[in-house]
Amino acid sequence: MATITRRDVIVVYLLGIITLGIYFIVWYVKTKTEMNGLGAQIPTAWLLIVPIANIYWFYKYAEGFSTYVKKDNNAILWFLLFWLVSIITPAIVQSELNKLAPAK
Repeated sequence: MATITRRDVIVVYLLGIITLGIYFIVWYVKTKTEMNGLGAQIPTAWLLIVPIANIYWFYKYAEGFSTYVKKDNNAILWFLLFWLVSIITPAIVQSELNKLAPAK
């Protein structure tokens, strides 16, 4: 079982803004690792910086979220939501991961 880290959604956004978006990439890598620990098959985050390959990466990320975190098997719906309205992705994903995180 993977260790899920509880993160405050507001802090994720603040750090993302302060670092001009760099923290969002770090956050994607951290949450990808956590979802892979749950059983997802999300490939290396290096694909995030490769044009066209990043679309495939986001699909695999949405698939992992849908299957192992949300457990609704709506990967295409989540992919479209994450891709078209990407600013809400950290809020949705982190709030769902926080539900799986151990209580402090």
